[in-house]
Amino acid sequence: MKVERIDLFHISQPLVSPFGTSFGMQLQRDSLILAMHAEGLTGWGECVATNDPGYSYETVQTAWHILSDFLIPALLGKDLQEPEDVVGWMSSVRGHPLAKASIDQAAWDITAQRDGLSMAQKLAAPYPQGPRQRVKVGVSIGTQPSIDETLKVINDYLVKGYGRIKLKIKPGHDIALARAARNAFPVLPIMLDANSAYQLKDAAIFQAMDELNLLMLEQPLGYEDIYDHSQLRPMIKSPLCLDESIHSADHARFAIAIGACDIINIKPSRVSGWTEARKIHDLCQAAGIGVWVGGMLETGIGRAAQLALASLPGFTLPGDISATERYYAHDIATPFMLNGEDSTIDVPSKPGLGVEIDAKQLKAVTLRQDSFA
Repeated sequence: MKVERIDLFHISQPLVSPFGTSFGMQLQRDSLILAMHAEGLTGWGECVATNDPGYSYETVQTAWHILSDFLIPALLGKDLQEPEDVVGWMSSVRGHPLAKASIDQAAWDITAQRDGLSMAQKLAAPYPQGPRQRVKVGVSIGTQPSIDETLKVINDYLVKGYGRIKLKIKPGHDIALARAARNAFPVLPIMLDANSAYQLKDAAIFQAMDELNLLMLEQPLGYEDIYDHSQLRPMIKSPLCLDESIHSADHARFAIAIGACDIINIKPSRVSGWTEARKIHDLCQAAGIGVWVGGMLETGIGRAAQLALASLPGFTLPGDISATERYYAHDIATPFMLNGEDSTIDVPSKPGLGVEIDAKQLKAVTLRQDSFA
């Protein structure tokens, strides 16, 4: 199928509530939405770069530049047979995984539509058991003004039916918070996410949490580090999860080889898309490394693709794929609802991503758009 046109939208949506991490506080969520057109079909992708180079060096501005000046021109007019094709077409651009992931996602969506398959079914084609119909999910709670307020927010999400909680920590906002959460909720699966805010010399902080029975400790050390995590891992009892350090299947292979982690958070956007994410899933499954799908405050477009990935057999840990209402009052795509009885979300079963785009809302939140043909 010939790639005939690609539309690009820079959108901005207010978050339902502020979301705080060690990088700072977010009130608004900017991202890029990409529409790939071929043979009467449209595949959708989302670039989760934000306005600030905190989590990643990419921003919506740099991603727009890379997409419009390099990646999109490399695709136009090409004969797209399978989504893996776009990896080679984008290979002349080094880095910029968030920008590449939006194209990769759109390619999976449009080829799945062509084949009459959901994106989950197309991703799961190599696995005899096929995709799950529901996936376990949890909720990520940003930093709050106080520990008491954090405990209240946790309880509110438990009432809604979430069965796993992730708390953001940073220096000075860690041990007391973790202890208070565990004391208040003795059997609740709790994980802590540091977003690279600590150094190896801070190991005593994590050792002080050893008796809290944490589900995992996510990315405590440097965002490019694998080696120091391999040094920290035998020093603590909590399972160690890598996020920012893993940018490709090769990085996952390196981490596994030197014993740097017990778990990997696979964010498809961080690893250039769903093609590479599935490779990491397979690698970790073979090595006995736990995996789960991380989130970046996606719209329903990105959230649908996350659910498709999380439906694969190796994803046994709850992902950060909360219901739409957690982030947006009025999203640009079909909203996702939490199944509160078992803390799951249904995996879309219609062809492709399986969501409807609200064209009116997309137009309302678009700051800039362009078409390339």
